[in-house]
Amino acid sequence: MAGLFLYALCGSLRKNSSNLALLEAIGAEARNGLGVEICTLIGDLPIFNPDHEGEVTPNAVLELAQKVRSADGLIISAPEYARGIPGGLKNALDWLVSRDELPHKPVMLVHASHRGDYALEALTEVLKTISVTLVDKAFFRINLLGKTPEQRRDILADRETRDMMRTHLETFITTIEFRAKFEV
Repeated sequence: MAGLFLYALCGSLRKNSSNLALLEAIGAEARNGLGVEICTLIGDLPIFNPDHEGEVTPNAVLELAQKVRSADGLIISAPEYARGIPGGLKNALDWLVSRDELPHKPVMLVHASHRGDYALEALTEVLKTISVTLVDKAFFRINLLGKTPEQRRDILADRETRDMMRTHLETFITTIEFRAKFEV
């Protein structure tokens, strides 16, 4: 399948986020014909309010929804905040929960820490509730927590790390392509 598009959601809004660095590194490993775009809209979304859906849906939400709709799959990386999902990411998912963009969308979770299992469990539960297709075999984690930007760059540039990221990304792409063969 040519021209696949993956949309990456970063649960951290920090400019110097290890999760963002991980998503950028994954994008750099993408094969020809695969586009990976990192979402920059999460911080612009107003707090979810069901009274603001339908004809009064905020433009930032509509833009996010369109990006999700056009994506062949989503990649999500998020830190753990107070043993849970970061508020901005949860807010973005709340805006999409009653819409039709997310159900059955293939999702690859990645993690930039050796810890954070509470957030991963909570995020997995939310994603299952909103009926995405989690591609468990594509999940991986790389410990970037507490590392300087230079250390993160070195870890993410390591040949074994790049090979591992590429392998998991290919697993995700293969799943998307397989599913596409059977969609009507």
